[in-house]
Amino acid sequence: MPKKYIPNPSDFTKPKQVRKTEKAIPEKVKPFEPEKKHRRSKRSFEIENGTRVDEKKQFVKKSNYKADAKPASETPPPSQMPLNKFVAHCGVCSRRDAVELIKAGKVKVNDKILLEPGYKVLTEDVILLEDKLIVPQQKLVYILLNKPKDFITTTEDPQGRKTVLDLIENADENRIYPVGRLDRNTTGLLLLTNDGDLAQKLSHPKNNIKKVYQVVLDKPLDNKDFDSIKKGVILEDGLAPIDDLAFINPKDKRELGIEIHIGRNRIVRRIFEHLGYEVKALDRVMYAGLTKKNIPRGKTRELLAKEVIFLKHFKSSKK
Repeated sequence: MPKKYIPNPSDFTKPKQVRKTEKAIPEKVKPFEPEKKHRRSKRSFEIENGTRVDEKKQFVKKSNYKADAKPASETPPPSQMPLNKFVAHCGVCSRRDAVELIKAGKVKVNDKILLEPGYKVLTEDVILLEDKLIVPQQKLVYILLNKPKDFITTTEDPQGRKTVLDLIENADENRIYPVGRLDRNTTGLLLLTNDGDLAQKLSHPKNNIKKVYQVVLDKPLDNKDFDSIKKGVILEDGLAPIDDLAFINPKDKRELGIEIHIGRNRIVRRIFEHLGYEVKALDRVMYAGLTKKNIPRGKTRELLAKEVIFLKHFKSSKK
């Protein structure tokens, strides 16, 4: 009896037809190349496999081993610096003035008075100037502040009042301090820096640093008092000369601009109070050729490099 035919599903499947547009893409066969053998040093093999052994220290390095790396215990020796240079770098005075301070016995190194300016100090030494700790400045900073009211122009206040340093970011880190003073109710331009040489130059009376103030009085200034101020008013501490005086608005003789170079305490207010006027507002608009242009009240900006150069080479010309 003949076997019954059992159909196979594969008999009903058609072979895949290749489109005419398709062409058979031959498989790329790379040409035979003999394997290149690179010579590898024993050291590179050990580094790659993490088995590099330091014969001096007798410990196994891992794969991130660096041949020139030094253990943490091997720190470089502290740097040395002449004592007078160290004092100058602390921003308190020039190197020449530091020599005089050292010879006068005002500088201590590790609680011992040293009189030799060239003595080499280490970074780990404790240096005292007149029994106050001093440290070198890492970076010289020059900041202009448009001071608002109710801020004291000091680095700290025993009564806990707000100081101008409260308006400066990183003031403690940079150890900056104000150059000159503005009283609590006086607003306007104030320079803060940690450059001791520049601060000393700008503060010294012999340099005649020019300052311009805008004054608002409680009543109009009459012509007689106007002439008296221009000639120089004699106060309890002597003559108070001014460089220039002018009305800001000729129609309002309560507002004036005054230019001075003297730096005595509250000098502008005292000039007008001596003649019977009360100063309602006092604003410093210029200091040593710098202005508060584009600096809002309570805000700051850093000096430009050309401005710092100008101040360092500034030469006054007294009228």
